Amino acid sequence: MIKKEDKHRILILGASGFLGNAIYKELCPYFKTFGTYNTSHGQWEKNHQFFQYNFEEDDVYKILEIVKPTIIISALRGDFATQFIAHKHLAEYVYSKKIKIIFLSSANVFDAYSKYPSYEEDKTLSNSVYGHFKIKIENMLLRLPKKQVAILRLPMVFGKQSPRIQEIIQNIQEKTPIEVFPNLIMNVTTEAKLTLQIHYIINRNKSGVFHLGSIDLVHHDEFITDITKTLGLTNAIYKHVYTTNDDRYLAVLPKFNLLPKNLQLISQDIITELGI
Repeated sequence: MIKKEDKHRILILGASGFLGNAIYKELCPYFKTFGTYNTSHGQWEKNHQFFQYNFEEDDVYKILEIVKPTIIISALRGDFATQFIAHKHLAEYVYSKKIKIIFLSSANVFDAYSKYPSYEEDKTLSNSVYGHFKIKIENMLLRLPKKQVAILRLPMVFGKQSPRIQEIIQNIQEKTPIEVFPNLIMNVTTEAKLTLQIHYIINRNKSGVFHLGSIDLVHHDEFITDITKTLGLTNAIYKHVYTTNDDRYLAVLPKFNLLPKNLQLISQDIITELGI
């Protein structure tokens, strides 16, 4: 029996989503862990560690007062404007209670820079609505005391149950094309590795900006082709999408906040994991 550590009470916002739920499953045996879900579902309603929370309508303070978390992990998805307001309230709570927030951000905070990969201390700049939204929340949280914030910038996430893999399988079943971007150079990760990295960041009380992608780079089209082969999926139809004539980078590489070797990964690790 694993003894739960008393030092942390963790609240995962968006714990019914793909990443949020993977984080919950990793942390739950070790910490007092709570989560939120948006849409009613018997699975979540029966779990007394879960609270229904729709950030477009509900006030997060009620849940915060019940849970009294020492760490908040935000894996929320949905409307950008109301999500920003929710994070504003979270930032105020984190500051007043001197607790910590871990925010799942995205490689898209750098999508205006296409000529090279991005590192933790590079200036953010985005041309997309999604990237711009993530930057706004990052900037707000970075105004909090440094020890109280960890920003995790994620590349594309692949794993056996990931939405991206499920979409590829569905495309093949329905004989619809899989969009691939031959000029896109990126790095990648899996939810299995990400959850271990988050566990480490909590255990070691790490803060700052983390780039939690593979330490190598891959071309999008080659990586997707490798995935379909590894999964034994035949008859895949590919639609090659060229957004530019030149190679375009969307990669968040770690340089300053390096995790231990066993928590780093290369893209081939993902292909290997999918083949098991």
